[in-house]
Amino acid sequence: MQPIRAAVVVNPVSGNGSTGKLWPVIASAMKQEGFNFEYRFTGAPGEATVLTSNFLSQGNELIISVGGDGTVNEVINGFFLAEEAVRKKVSLGIISSGTGRDLIRTLGTPLNFTEAARRIYRNPSCPVDAGKVKYNGVSGQEVRYFLNVAGMGLDGDIVNRVNRTSKALGGFVSFLGGTVVSLIRYQNKKMKITVDGKEICNEPITFIAVANGRYYGGGMFIAPHALMDDGSFDIIIARNLSKSDLLLNLPKVYRGKHLDHPRITSLRGRVINVESDDCPLLNLDGEQPGCASAEMEIQPQALNLRA
Repeated sequence: MQPIRAAVVVNPVSGNGSTGKLWPVIASAMKQEGFNFEYRFTGAPGEATVLTSNFLSQGNELIISVGGDGTVNEVINGFFLAEEAVRKKVSLGIISSGTGRDLIRTLGTPLNFTEAARRIYRNPSCPVDAGKVKYNGVSGQEVRYFLNVAGMGLDGDIVNRVNRTSKALGGFVSFLGGTVVSLIRYQNKKMKITVDGKEICNEPITFIAVANGRYYGGGMFIAPHALMDDGSFDIIIARNLSKSDLLLNLPKVYRGKHLDHPRITSLRGRVINVESDDCPLLNLDGEQPGCASAEMEIQPQALNLRA
């Protein structure tokens, strides 16, 4: 095979700082597979988006994200800064070394760096959907894209809590701990939720997950039937659950057995509007950029993925 011209965006602080330490091993695996690549380390939040945009303007065929789900989120937002004609010519590869590793659970990407690099190098590109979100940010209404899951309510509170604490014990323990603490303190938020123009509910909501992928929160199997290339979101709404109900049913979420609960609504849709005066926090691929009110819209076959 001809060497693939690639650019690599590396977040050295992801995985509680392990990515920077492991980068020589990852780089060696990529060279062994035959990649011709340049790389840059991120130095601040949001920098992966800028680096990706710069790499796209330089004519690279492949952009590889090395880090966690949040790094992938920043990288894909760099893709969306480019014109569609440019974006469609470039593929995204993912080598995961972060904490949550939820996206690669859906994709089936190996944790082993050599195997992950081999798959990126040898597999063809496949088009996948993404999500576009308009939400209330620091400077007013902002727009951002996501690849895995967007959520509001309890999950936004959990992500906000987890991202402010150490993740040294790994994704599962970090998110589980954050979940338990948030469950104790969280108050359900009144939300009016509309899907494809039809009002679904207007009541206290525990959380809403708008899923392109299947997992979030460090291994929660939130949307067992979600597909990343079907042009639609899987939407999971938890309606006014009590704290005891949440704690009793939490193990079911990790197994994907929660959808039969009488206060869980599951449906599919392309455009989701959430209106709320209670400012429920937003979760985008494990990042917490703002709050509702918000609109989420599917972007069919928006990215080419090699994984």
